[in-house]
Amino acid sequence: MKKFLYFPLFFILLLPSLSFASKYASIVMDYRTGKILHAVNADAPRYPASLTKMMTLFMTFDALKSGRLTLKTSLPVSQHAASRAPSKLGLRAGERVSVKTLILAMVTRSANDAATVIGEALGQGSERRFARMMTIRAKQLGLQKTNFSNASGLPEATQFTTARDMAKLARALLIVHPEYYHYFQVKKFVYKGEVCLTHNHMLGRYAGIDGLKTGYCRASGFNIATSMKKGNQRLIGVVMGLDSPQSRDRHMAYLLHKIFRRYPSFSQT
Repeated sequence: MKKFLYFPLFFILLLPSLSFASKYASIVMDYRTGKILHAVNADAPRYPASLTKMMTLFMTFDALKSGRLTLKTSLPVSQHAASRAPSKLGLRAGERVSVKTLILAMVTRSANDAATVIGEALGQGSERRFARMMTIRAKQLGLQKTNFSNASGLPEATQFTTARDMAKLARALLIVHPEYYHYFQVKKFVYKGEVCLTHNHMLGRYAGIDGLKTGYCRASGFNIATSMKKGNQRLIGVVMGLDSPQSRDRHMAYLLHKIFRRYPSFSQT
């Protein structure tokens, strides 16, 4: 029997540790209306880390929908892509990889090499060009305080966002590309005989949590964007800047459950 974890108020870490206090931000949004039901430091600039890959995936889904790519399209791996820092799939320069494999690598292992392959393909050979395209598309989606500098989320001073913008992006993924949302629910896939497990440990552990993305770099702390469904209601939540994946996940679960308790019909509040 599958077990789901719930945490009463006294057990949850309500605030980030002092060492990460300046990085903390959180927001909870009603998916249906976009109404904000909770916000702390939601508009403060933050490093997105691998939450960046939600935008890379959004652009990938745009390309799939337009026919520019198919899931079977085989893309080349450049030396630049192969040399990206972990977390990575271990792609080698000169090989070719299917778009479907690259999507799965990004949503599970959060593979930076996979994100760069997509970025170079859609950016006509330039990840920088793709990052500019990401930023333009982000503005079209209402992400007004976000700038992308690469496809993966590896640290760069010019790559920044806010918790509010990441919540808007998560909501846009569900609204614009619902047919691809199931990829964010994948817990593992096999690549060259190796099982690649998801970094999103909320999947399968917290009732109602059904997808989206984690992120981490030293400058950002531990981030997560997630979606929780209960009956016909859905919340989008973002937590940024926690000091461990465990505290991040517990805090995210607490916020979502608190909102469901406080607003039984939150879409009408």
